[in-house]
Amino acid sequence: MEILAFGVQADEQPLIEKAFEAVPGLTVRCLDVFLTEDTAPIAADHEIISTSVNANLSARVLQTLAVGGTQMVAQRSTGFNNIDLDVAERLGLTIARVSYYSPYSVAEFAWTLAMAVNRRIVRAAGRTRDFDFRLDGLLGRDFHGRTAGVIGTGRIGEAFTRIAHGFGMELLGWDIAENPACTALGMTYVDKDELLAACDLVSLHVPLLPETHHLIDAGALRTMRDDAILVNSSRGGLIDTDALVGELRKGRFTGVGLDVYEAEAGLFFLDKSMEAITDDTLARLVTFPNVLVTSHQAYYTGDAVGQIIETTVRNVIDYRDGRRSGNVLVPAAVG
Repeated sequence: MEILAFGVQADEQPLIEKAFEAVPGLTVRCLDVFLTEDTAPIAADHEIISTSVNANLSARVLQTLAVGGTQMVAQRSTGFNNIDLDVAERLGLTIARVSYYSPYSVAEFAWTLAMAVNRRIVRAAGRTRDFDFRLDGLLGRDFHGRTAGVIGTGRIGEAFTRIAHGFGMELLGWDIAENPACTALGMTYVDKDELLAACDLVSLHVPLLPETHHLIDAGALRTMRDDAILVNSSRGGLIDTDALVGELRKGRFTGVGLDVYEAEAGLFFLDKSMEAITDDTLARLVTFPNVLVTSHQAYYTGDAVGQIIETTVRNVIDYRDGRRSGNVLVPAAVG
């Protein structure tokens, strides 16, 4: 059985091929193109496909897949906001995801963004390449003794909190349920507005769901301190980007680190360097000197990617052998 894998990065391809080739009866064909309405017909006659985080699994794409004979989609990510699960269930498709991989990959990268904007690393590196060794405009501040706000204290949020604790920061958290490991580190849970108003650093670690879409909206941004640092390494849709640009134009925030962007599909993971960018919001966002945007790479470590691939292969084997794990999103669990 040949598995068709969409949106495979060059670094991932040998790892994916090796993992699938180790399973008797399975082979894999890797494509660097992402699953979209235009590319969905490529999947014809493939019972199982694998997709990346920015795949388009809308109703139209799912219908094309089902007509072509696809019965199982193994997504190589934890998030699944890009999948129309109701339509998938009506079509009788099996949808599985990777429910867990190294939380340290994302948490450490979130801290990389926080440190980079705080200490003006990008500006400093650019200057030194031009042999400009002045310190003007590079003044940062200690994180020690300041307050970190963690919005979402699951596995990744907990890992971020442990690093903040290591810096000697005061800890505030917001989530639907408290994490005992975080409270043991001294975290106090408060409501969102209190957290936003009190924190020097705010980092987002919640999934993108209808109730968390634009969780950080214009009102939330106005609640934040003018000198705060905001980091998002979760999902772009958590922040109202137009509202964020509006606040940045007022000269607010010490720094903003974004590894995700709400309209990143069709942009991130692709080389657009020779094209005109028609997304005016993104084009404006990257011009601010206190903003650092990266291309959804927080998860991209050998450890995390290896775990993602291992789980994806296991999901495919479970489907082939008629087993069901907690990674299966569709069909929905019964009882």
